[in-house]
Amino acid sequence: MARGSTAAKRLVSGRLSWSWSWSWSCSELLYLWGSSRSSSSSSFSSSYTTTAGNYMRGAVFWEPNKPLTIEKFDIPLPKANEILIKTKACGVCHSDLHVMKGEIPFTSPCVVGHEITGEVVEHGPLTDTKIIRRFPIGSRAVGAFIMPCGNCHFCSKGHDDLCEDFFAYNRAKGTLYDGQTRLFLHGTRQPIFMYSMGGLAEFCVVPAHGLTLLPDSLPYTESAILGCAVFTAYGAMAHAAEVRPGDTVAVIGMGGVGSSCLQIAKAFGASDIIAVDVKDEKLRKAKVFGATHAVNAIKEDAVEKIREITGGKGVDIAVEALGKPQTFLQCFKSVKDGGKAVMIGLAQAGAVGEVDINHLVRRKVKVIGSYGGRAREDLPKLVRLAETGVFNLKDAVSRTYNLEEASKAFQDLNQGAIVGRAVIEIM
Repeated sequence: MARGSTAAKRLVSGRLSWSWSWSWSCSELLYLWGSSRSSSSSSFSSSYTTTAGNYMRGAVFWEPNKPLTIEKFDIPLPKANEILIKTKACGVCHSDLHVMKGEIPFTSPCVVGHEITGEVVEHGPLTDTKIIRRFPIGSRAVGAFIMPCGNCHFCSKGHDDLCEDFFAYNRAKGTLYDGQTRLFLHGTRQPIFMYSMGGLAEFCVVPAHGLTLLPDSLPYTESAILGCAVFTAYGAMAHAAEVRPGDTVAVIGMGGVGSSCLQIAKAFGASDIIAVDVKDEKLRKAKVFGATHAVNAIKEDAVEKIREITGGKGVDIAVEALGKPQTFLQCFKSVKDGGKAVMIGLAQAGAVGEVDINHLVRRKVKVIGSYGGRAREDLPKLVRLAETGVFNLKDAVSRTYNLEEASKAFQDLNQGAIVGRAVIEIM
């Protein structure tokens, strides 16, 4: 403790002085920084409150097809260029459900949840001053599920949706980009991994490049879907499909992402916008979001109906938002010669989609995959679309739950009981 006491004298106004000996280990420095949290006025908010006992709660996925459990965690420590967010709301997404059902491999135990809104309460040590100015303590923020590193080959070209570190570390290992999680169980310090930022918790750590400011005019709850449902739809329509005014568009699957595609297509000036699903309730709601036609794929052949609506040609752009081989093929068959079939639905690991190769080659049909938008470029635009009313957030969110009901929310999603998007409120 002698060495620790000496270092403690070097804490100036809540910040570590640069006069220490370089013999200090990283863990010692992190411990000292963590102990100085309460006295730092520039990078930490002393006004936010935690669960009694200085821990937080989070929803943990332990193994496939088992319910989430609410556990106690140490308050996570952000590192350089990362921001600690007091989570206000987190969307309920099929991607999390795929993980929870074991359909997509992911490191466990982990905290799921990847589309969040919240309040900035702390900046990691040595965070760039530009980030601190952009996200001051107390500001409101929304986070994208693809959290770009900002430095890799793809990020340097503006292709945040292909960020190498995001896929190599977060999606492959459940960590942030130093190869470590920020989540540890309270008391035992057992590491718990992170699906994106691990948003189903009272606090989460987000790399700053994955955030944008949320104006006071937009509510925390409904705005959470901007980070995945709307973000994924925008990436598909703007970057993959490149929708232009007058284009004809079909969207297969009216979940949170599919219904968001309708709104984006309408905003971009598409003419015929065809919604395809198997539930009439979802198709009725699709009309609210901009669909000009609705097709129930159980009651009629979806591909034939789409061609009938478009005068026998097919659509300029078809979007598959379910992740099933059958709908993959429907999407491909629905596009006109020279059209684009955009695939955004995640499927069970190993699922294969088949196409007619000769038709693909001869008719110049383009099959394009799209995982999401580009956080630094697109997320501010989505906030603006919502702020101006071009994107209807209010009607997009149909149900809300609290953190204790997280497992029930995903059970309802799995049973098809949620129309549009549900959000878990954590305020």
